[in-house]
Amino acid sequence: MANLYLMRSRSDELNTIISTNLLKNYSKIYKNIAIYCPVIYIHRVPVLQGWLEEFNINQTVKSAYGFTFREAMEEFSKDPHNFFNVILEEYEELKRKYDFVLVNSFCEFGILDGFDLSIKLAKNLNTPIAAIINDEDKLIAQKYFDHALDGRNYVLINENFNFEEVQKLKEYDFITPHRFKYELIKQSVKNKKTVVLPESNDERILKAAEILLKSKVVDLILLGDEEKIKQDATRLSLDLSAMQIMNPLNSEYNQEFTSILYEARKSKGMSLEEARKLVQDKTYFGTLLIHTGKADAMVSGASTTTAETIRPALQLIKTKEGISSVSGIFFMGLEDQVLAFADCAVNPSPSAEQLATSAYVSAMTAKSFGLEPRIALLSYSSGDSGKGESVDLVKEALKIAKEKYPELNIDGPMQFDCAYDPKTAAKKMPNSKIAGHANVYIFPDLNAANICYKAVQRTANALAIGPILQGLKKPVNDLSRGCLVDDIVDTVILSAIQAQ
Repeated sequence: MANLYLMRSRSDELNTIISTNLLKNYSKIYKNIAIYCPVIYIHRVPVLQGWLEEFNINQTVKSAYGFTFREAMEEFSKDPHNFFNVILEEYEELKRKYDFVLVNSFCEFGILDGFDLSIKLAKNLNTPIAAIINDEDKLIAQKYFDHALDGRNYVLINENFNFEEVQKLKEYDFITPHRFKYELIKQSVKNKKTVVLPESNDERILKAAEILLKSKVVDLILLGDEEKIKQDATRLSLDLSAMQIMNPLNSEYNQEFTSILYEARKSKGMSLEEARKLVQDKTYFGTLLIHTGKADAMVSGASTTTAETIRPALQLIKTKEGISSVSGIFFMGLEDQVLAFADCAVNPSPSAEQLATSAYVSAMTAKSFGLEPRIALLSYSSGDSGKGESVDLVKEALKIAKEKYPELNIDGPMQFDCAYDPKTAAKKMPNSKIAGHANVYIFPDLNAANICYKAVQRTANALAIGPILQGLKKPVNDLSRGCLVDDIVDTVILSAIQAQ
């Protein structure tokens, strides 16, 4: 273990004694230790400075905390994602430089005193918790931790704490939405790609473009009239000066693209004149940029239909070898885990073969984004408990998947509760290694998948990232017409990673 999240008690004196003792013990074990307070009350900064001096910690006082309490309140209310992202970046930088990081919470123990936020911070940082508590708080603390940490290790301590017990704590492995997005951004920056945005007429696209350009995670090509785009950017107070703009109506590539599209579609009856007109369509032009290697990915759909986004990709880019159909996947960010739902976007009534293919490509997508796939084929019954056409379809899909893709960790049919909850799984499918532990969920049809992802997103306040289209040789992704600016940003970053 190379970190610890220390949750403070109501007593400043007790907190200081225990923090000092922990620093003494850890400084004997690790040569380079660091302190980090995600949020700090301003009156405690001198105490922090004192620890740095006492233990000869080679660290500036500013690098030892993220936000003052007032700054934290302002940033958290304005942009919760940025609040957590700043803390994650600063903490991970300390982890790279030092052997051990002691994270010191800003709040005193108490359910109504920032306790929830401290739990969330520890989960995002994956730092095991040692909480300083008084005897009267012990019972409620145990109940709260057992529930909030899902059985992960923690320790409750007082001034007579056993350091060996604290040492036994292991890092958590939570995948929070903020941690997931942080890792995505790191992955995207590592190998920067160029993404095409055809819908310059949509203000949400322009606002997302500015965020992406400022973060420097991708290069962007915006399609449309340059003068109009600049006027819109000025009106919206956006800085798009680093943006590459192309106009499909008069691009230098139009002749080349016309020839390529005509050759690809003439056997289907397309004339040269039809190809010339289609090349001026933003979606076709964007797809041709990817097809010819002038860009790496495209994100569209904010103001166009899914069919309009996918059709040119199927005609030009086509599906990967051995993949007969395209499907869509959402990453659903719950409080401390990320699940993958498929197919929520494309196939209304998939065949058993299509379900098996969806399971395979979903597993590959999940793996490329850092999840080790455990796949559940969902139904209205679990195991052999139910009968019916839909259940038979899922059973056939499982058989095909196991034959064609023997490396997959997959099982079914199973109900959602059986796939998700270990206790339910132990009753319904006790011999399954997937039941109760699934993180990739393959729904039997678009109706069930789309309803479920929207229900989870709205009722559980879950982060829904996607849909990501799977199966194409190069990434083309479709936005919901009701998408938010953040949804566009997330989908562009995911598309850039797919292109790697």
